[in-house]
Amino acid sequence: MVQGLNARATRARGLGAVQGVRRLACETGASAACAAPRRSLQGAGAAIAAALIAVASPVWAAGPAVVVKHGETVTIDGVRNIVMRADQAKGGILLLTGGDGRLNVTDGAQFTDGADNVLIRNRDAFAARGYNVMLVDLGTDLAAAVGYMARLKAPVTVIGTSKGTERLAQGLAKGARPDKVVLSSGFLSPESGPGDSVQAILGTPSRLPPTLAIHHREDHCRWTRPAGVEPFKAWAGPKVEVAWLSGGVDDQANPCRYSGHHGFAGVDAAFVDRIMAFIAK
Repeated sequence: MVQGLNARATRARGLGAVQGVRRLACETGASAACAAPRRSLQGAGAAIAAALIAVASPVWAAGPAVVVKHGETVTIDGVRNIVMRADQAKGGILLLTGGDGRLNVTDGAQFTDGADNVLIRNRDAFAARGYNVMLVDLGTDLAAAVGYMARLKAPVTVIGTSKGTERLAQGLAKGARPDKVVLSSGFLSPESGPGDSVQAILGTPSRLPPTLAIHHREDHCRWTRPAGVEPFKAWAGPKVEVAWLSGGVDDQANPCRYSGHHGFAGVDAAFVDRIMAFIAK
């Protein structure tokens, strides 16, 4: 993968190419590249290339192993995920992280990436409400995962955050049928920002089950602007309920990270409470 990135960087010419790579680095959380000065093509290119190599490196990407309490590793169509089972469960919740979607789940209910994501860091809070919870790793077939959780206990809700909302929409478009979905800091509509949106991926609101769009009023991430929420609501109609949160802390260096309003930093309890109120209806 690193060799492929290096080859692409060698072929790239001009400021537009560097800015494209810079956007990719920002999306994957390489804050050094994201913060590189635009005015210096050579300096920005060097910073971005170095950060992208770091992003591509498994050694850099893998953090310390996290063991999920009361969890078990389950394999769904060849991909490992983690399930936390509740006693006398009320239903199931699937958590789709943002960024590249990778948790790097291993045996023993362990994972190495994405522990600080708002959904993943609040996994115990969701489970404490009496629901089975699945931490969904990259590459998992969403329809199969929903089916697995439904066999444990229905109803099933899928929660996606940030770029995870794109993957959630792709899963719905391919036939996943959860009972409800939650779109957190979502790529909702063209007004949300550049790139694909849930609206564009689905094409029609008929593919949506009852949906909660939960957003921070001060989300400054360029892909998930608050301005995209109301157009999405207008498109989807009564299927969508909107919830706004305020307060907490922001990340001035990279407003698209878990550590700012985009990731509901500092308002975790209100975030979980609002989602669970929707699920419990």
